[in-house]
Amino acid sequence: MRTPSRWRRLTDVVLSTDPKRRTLVGMALLALVLMAASASVMLMVAHSDPATNLSFVQWWAAISFGGLGVMTAFIRSGETKHLNDPSLTIPQMVWTITSGAVAYVLAGDARGVVPSVLAMILFFGTFGLSVAEVIGIGVYALVAFGCAIGVSSRFSANASGYLDTAYALMVVIVLVGCVALNLRIQSIRARLHEQREALARALEVNRELATRDELTGLLNRRAMNDLMELERRRNARSGRPLLLAQLDIDLFKRINDQHGHATGDRALQAFAGVVRASVRDTDVLARWGGEEFVLMLCDTKLEDGRDLLERVRDAVAALEIPHATGTLRLSVSAGLAQHQPGQPLEHTLERADQALYTAKALGRNRVVLAPAGPRPAAGPAAINART
Repeated sequence: MRTPSRWRRLTDVVLSTDPKRRTLVGMALLALVLMAASASVMLMVAHSDPATNLSFVQWWAAISFGGLGVMTAFIRSGETKHLNDPSLTIPQMVWTITSGAVAYVLAGDARGVVPSVLAMILFFGTFGLSVAEVIGIGVYALVAFGCAIGVSSRFSANASGYLDTAYALMVVIVLVGCVALNLRIQSIRARLHEQREALARALEVNRELATRDELTGLLNRRAMNDLMELERRRNARSGRPLLLAQLDIDLFKRINDQHGHATGDRALQAFAGVVRASVRDTDVLARWGGEEFVLMLCDTKLEDGRDLLERVRDAVAALEIPHATGTLRLSVSAGLAQHQPGQPLEHTLERADQALYTAKALGRNRVVLAPAGPRPAAGPAAINART
């Protein structure tokens, strides 16, 4: 096995090996880096401006950076994974907005740089929030910076106060613009989510159409072939018996000719429903074509399979389908074959089909077991009896 590189080992230590946690920790570290950059700018301003209290700015930088550092460590530990907000997005934003408001007061004449930092905070943090949370964060930011503007104006050395007014207007413009843009982003995300759900539903419908018979809701021939092949492989490994049965509604063409195809469709639906209700949950019924159906019985002995088909035959015989001129009754003929390990499924289906021919030739409405040997050739009489 390939040994991880030194860089990979280092990132695993810092970010964790869990993919979801790596993402959360990575985002938290990015916020920490941005806070470090903002603190560096404030410290540079404090060193350059004698009017700025350097000690206050140093304490502000330590507390602001330290608070985000604690949250990042908490996320990295995995203790937040059970929370509704495992990334601590809202606590981080509240902390950084509060820090920005304090920085606005401490920056003095250089507080014009704070609105750009505020914009970065709002853009960076609100992408994972709901609409209500975005509005709530925006309101909190307005209140926090409103207080900061009031405090800084109160102690401003600028007699005219026009800079304080300009800064206040810039903060309001940034806040309103960021909230409006984030609400727009939330709307786009909601629409994309709806489109993804609609696409997922459409794909599910397409999968159903590809594997299900539209009229009866049963598996279609292609899906049944795939499932039978899977069961054949299991049968080869386990040695448990696998039975395949061919079922055919007797004299179905006469139903269509005498009562119309709409009645024939209702008869097919009723037949499929009564057979599904008569077999086990582990048995699989598929529409093979027209009035022909295939039933797969897994882990079932031959005699037990025959008894089950006899129950199916009795249930179909008891079925009554109302139509315009009275009540329609059905009967079913079935051929049952046990799959022989090492033989192709087509061979087993042919044996079941030949047993079905025999049931038709013997007068219909009966179950016939296929012999275990090679498939006998179908004579003309048997072929004619199938219809």
